Amino acid sequence: MPVSLTVTDLSLRKGYNLLISKLNVSISSGEAVSLTGENGVGKTTLLRTLAGFQTPESGAICATENDVQIESDIWWSQHVHFLGHHDALSPARTVAQELEFQASYLGGDVTKVAPLKLQTLMDLETRYLSAGQKRRLSCARLLMARRVLWLLDEPMAPLDVAHRELLAGLMQAHLAQGGMIIAAVHDALPFATRGLRLERPAREVAGV
Repeated sequence: MPVSLTVTDLSLRKGYNLLISKLNVSISSGEAVSLTGENGVGKTTLLRTLAGFQTPESGAICATENDVQIESDIWWSQHVHFLGHHDALSPARTVAQELEFQASYLGGDVTKVAPLKLQTLMDLETRYLSAGQKRRLSCARLLMARRVLWLLDEPMAPLDVAHRELLAGLMQAHLAQGGMIIAAVHDALPFATRGLRLERPAREVAGV
């Protein structure tokens, strides 16, 4: 069923700083957007806002399915995955325990994560994993519980070439199944995306 997300006149602040001013963008089933811009321009803040973790200064975020608006709480809890810089793993859990926890929390299916090739890591506590292994483990949540929108913050950064190709294939499969992706990136993703570059807004002038 066709799903779309529309952002209208969105303005975001971090502290007293206006990061994003009156942003307009939309994305529909099967589309991917590459989010670019200088460090500190607001890419992570935008992703966190779209995930429902932060409140915008102004503007609207509207998700629809078959042209029917989806309630915000339902959208964020049932239709969105956010994968940030921090991998959000418990250091004392083994990989197997972490997968079971995430599956229970998300209502997911652990058997769906096989493409990530984590089998040889199952008995290791997550504190002993490399940065790339932690990222693959974090990506498991994307596969075990289907969500239409993936919000990804530098998803390829800690991965080697082989695992970047693996993740790229999983992202393309998600799009082919009607999913949507918004990914903050420095380097271009290895498949076609629509670009959205964030620029710093003009300095605010008191009284204007």
